[in-house]
Amino acid sequence: MLDVNYLLHRQQMSLLRAAIADSPESRAAHEGLAREYTAKVRAYRQLNRQAAAA
Repeated sequence: MLDVNYLLHRQQMSLLRAAIADSPESRAAHEGLAREYTAKVRAYRQLNRQAAAA
């Protein structure tokens, strides 16, 4: 698993790129990447919660 700070950075960069995208296709692609990073961050956090509870 990658560092959560890296994932959060990439998520924010994808959202910024989506906001300034020149085309709907580009916007959709960057939004999709942001969603993927969000899912990875959530999985990372869930794993840490489980480890802390154990």
